[in-house]
Amino acid sequence: MAMATTPHSLLLQNPNTNFLKNPKTPFATIPMTATRLTTTTTTTTTSTTLNPAKPISVKCSATTTHIQDRSPAQSESQDRVFNFAAGPAVLPEHVLRKAQSELYNWRGSGMSVMEMSHRGKEFLSIIQKAESDLRTLLNIPDEYSVLFLQGGATTQFAAIPLNLCKPDDKVDYLVTGSWGDKAVKEAQKYSNPKVIWSGKSEKYTKIPAFEELEQSADAKYLHICANETIHGVEFKTYPNPKNGLLIADMSSNFCSKPVDVSKFGIIYAGAQKNVGPSGVTIVIIRKDLIGNAQPVTPVMLDYKIQDENKSLYNTPPCYGIYMCGLVFEDLLEQGGLVEIEKKNKRKADILYNAIDGSKGFYRCPVEKSVRSLMNVPFTLEKAELEAEFVKEAAKEKMVQLKGHRSVGGMRASIYNAMPLAGVEKLVAFMKEFQAKHA
Repeated sequence: MAMATTPHSLLLQNPNTNFLKNPKTPFATIPMTATRLTTTTTTTTTSTTLNPAKPISVKCSATTTHIQDRSPAQSESQDRVFNFAAGPAVLPEHVLRKAQSELYNWRGSGMSVMEMSHRGKEFLSIIQKAESDLRTLLNIPDEYSVLFLQGGATTQFAAIPLNLCKPDDKVDYLVTGSWGDKAVKEAQKYSNPKVIWSGKSEKYTKIPAFEELEQSADAKYLHICANETIHGVEFKTYPNPKNGLLIADMSSNFCSKPVDVSKFGIIYAGAQKNVGPSGVTIVIIRKDLIGNAQPVTPVMLDYKIQDENKSLYNTPPCYGIYMCGLVFEDLLEQGGLVEIEKKNKRKADILYNAIDGSKGFYRCPVEKSVRSLMNVPFTLEKAELEAEFVKEAAKEKMVQLKGHRSVGGMRASIYNAMPLAGVEKLVAFMKEFQAKHA
């Protein structure tokens, strides 16, 4: 959205501000609205008094104000890019606008969410509403706790074995990408993990048939990464562990589609892909798994302490939780995760079809049956053109298309908030680039 940036236009948006009373007020502290203003230009002179002893005149170049309503289809701002970053990632534009409108004074409280006590009634209403909406979205059973934590999914790599295992307990890991590999390496410090399958030798491009897995009969749990952000491999169905306890890192496809939570002991996710800014980690855990932490477990990693304190043992990432809550509201307003999945499939189909239909100019290395709806890696037949592809795309306001440093190539992350128009523009660019360089 193109926002006015002059002092006069700020006054037009906020006629009740104290700016004229205090000329030292920085513009950044003046509340902004999400309404776009258009003006007709006239020149008038308005007298006001900043100092009773020294009246001055302020020239105002905009006296007629028109509020211009814009439908969602028209609301894409000319000054925003299509952001294909893997995370922190794109957020819904109107969620950002709502946050902007509430930034200075949250719903008449006289405070920004960033200023609230995390134990005050205002923030309690925010975190409770966020949890309630998430429970509705995922149909989370009552026997599961929802925790809003910190430290990213990476911290959970340690927290999970610390809370569920003794140091010698066996646990199984199915490794389909870099994040699964990192998880098992961390688990080695606090448990006795076994990699029952790894796709590393095939460059993480597939998921095995579940009946081929040789699980440990006495393993405490089976851990998977439901969607590998770097390699673009996604579970479409889930394995059944012998011990009945499945744990999933869902960081990069969390809330992108319906999930039967009851099939899992723990689901955890960093928020910065699909549901909010970085800083929030969501853990959904079956309550009977809480309360068995190893004695060496740090207090902040103990699920029992976090659950008993309703995620408020210490100051949580308050503003990030507020933003997640706005996103949950938005997903519900769109019809829930069934409708969200339909939109995500449509976007992914358009992009994968363009890659597969390029006669080898573009290539996606991932086995078709397990291609991610969220992260689409691809390479160019002529690898020397990849840097130019990224550079030229950026000129067209499509950014963060360079692949992860560990794999190279390109990667388009098309999370929930990536509009269809962004994928369509990328595909059109890809076709033009191919025509130019094929």
